[in-house]
Amino acid sequence: MQEAQAMPFLADGDSDTKKLAEASSTDDIGAGGPTLSDVFAHDGMDEEVDIPEEGPDVWFSFKTLWAFTGPGWLMSMAYLDPGNLEADLQQGAYSGYQILWVLFWATVSGWILQVMSATLGVVTGRDLARHCREHFSRPVAITLWIMTELAIIGSDIQEVVGSAIAFNLLLGLPLWAGTLITGLDTFTFLGFHYFGIRKLEAFFCSLIFVMCVCFFVNWGFSGTDPAKFLFGIVVPTAPNYVVLQAVATLGAVVMPHNIYLHSALVLSRRVDRSSPRKIREAVKYNAIESGLALVVSFFINAAIVVTFSRGFFNKECSSLYDTNYACVNRNADIPDNDIFTNTPTPQSCASRFDGNGVCASIGLGTAGTSLEHFLGNAAKYIWGLGLLASGQASTMTGTYAGQFVMSGFLDIQVAPWVRTLLTRTIALGPAIAVAIATANHPALSDQIGEWLNILQSVQLPFALLPVLILTNSETVMGVYKNNRTWKIIGYFLSVIVFGINVYLIVTFCWDKSNPIPQTDWFKALVIIFLVIYFAFISFLIYDGTSHRGRDAALHVPLENGVKEDTAAEAEGLAII
Repeated sequence: MQEAQAMPFLADGDSDTKKLAEASSTDDIGAGGPTLSDVFAHDGMDEEVDIPEEGPDVWFSFKTLWAFTGPGWLMSMAYLDPGNLEADLQQGAYSGYQILWVLFWATVSGWILQVMSATLGVVTGRDLARHCREHFSRPVAITLWIMTELAIIGSDIQEVVGSAIAFNLLLGLPLWAGTLITGLDTFTFLGFHYFGIRKLEAFFCSLIFVMCVCFFVNWGFSGTDPAKFLFGIVVPTAPNYVVLQAVATLGAVVMPHNIYLHSALVLSRRVDRSSPRKIREAVKYNAIESGLALVVSFFINAAIVVTFSRGFFNKECSSLYDTNYACVNRNADIPDNDIFTNTPTPQSCASRFDGNGVCASIGLGTAGTSLEHFLGNAAKYIWGLGLLASGQASTMTGTYAGQFVMSGFLDIQVAPWVRTLLTRTIALGPAIAVAIATANHPALSDQIGEWLNILQSVQLPFALLPVLILTNSETVMGVYKNNRTWKIIGYFLSVIVFGINVYLIVTFCWDKSNPIPQTDWFKALVIIFLVIYFAFISFLIYDGTSHRGRDAALHVPLENGVKEDTAAEAEGLAII
């Protein structure tokens, strides 16, 4: 292990990082072989990955990119979790190819936020959660922590239930049993964590490979209209009946806790923060690596959109009624209350599937059996295996995010197994409750999934605004603060997110088909909630930009001088 003295970038007040450095100077854990207590006590983030030396004239090196490869792929799991897969299949089944451009630009927006998050970690040596604790007033910081924990719980419910649905498709297990099995991935996580961050990263990449194979195989069987595919990505179109689906897609793609996670993951790389050239190098390679990971995630998501578009999109089912429907086979175990029966099924749908086509809702709970009646029995199991890989990987990523969020916001130092057990217990309880409540009601499970996607969108400003405020701050980032272009992009994304949230909340609460109270007092509560929500966001912005002297504890990068480059050369993000 490397000695603590080999980390010259450690600031005097950086007690958390010093503890990690001191831990790394001890003898290797379990020299005679890992014991159970070794696995539970070891923290894989003690290990840092060395970066090969590049000459000053080298702009790109595959060897260096390989050293930085890992954090972006772990981060990309949040773009491939079961909640996103459900949004993908519904996008394809309800709108066809028409809003692929929304998925594309949502992924690009996510990349921009992830680059800001990674840059914050690279430049300062601290993750976003810790910066929030140090930069914002205590009430704001505690509120941000609570909101982030709620986002983690919400995503974990989707991930655990998604895994349980996969176990049901593959093995016929009841949902509650699948959720308990998924809870055991805590120990898988700890096991891989013991062997170091690179092994953990390789494990996650293998799960992404499984998803690629599964979803691309079904995509290949379903076929593609290349012209419509390219048109859907390049040309922005949104007929009235797909507007809600487009907004829901934007809200589902970027997970708030993932922004916190990425700022911590990049700390596993050893970067000489006294050298502007090394900082710019790290920012550049993290941006490239994150971009590659999100390109892969985009095509995995697109594969699902196209597969379900080819199999189940019917314009009349989607556009003639107050709610979007897909055209599915009535023999695909579709619950009666999912089938639209108020009017006769349009002939364009009724004639499909050997005359068994009906307009009905579709979600994770019915996707597997629907694919079985579209592409054959194998497609159901291929889908189930891909869904299982998605649920398991994203659940472990959520656990990882929970550890960093708890440690950063609360500044508590406990054994990794305690943090893991605590974060898993917090999320697993609600997930099991949802699984039991929806075991015989797939429609309810799908509705809860939609509610949770709305929750993620509502929580997104509590990650977006802090990372934007901090990376705009010269006090925090020094000469590496966002340049004007990135500031404008950040503000634009903030406005888009606020608009989406208002639209989603109002549309959802005023939609009479949703199982919520349709009374004046409930709508009044929604309006009060929106007022409080935006009032807190306004105070968050004020608190974050006024500083109030809280930045005295922070250490401006390069405050002790510049080794190799001038500050002017370092100004702004090097990738622009």
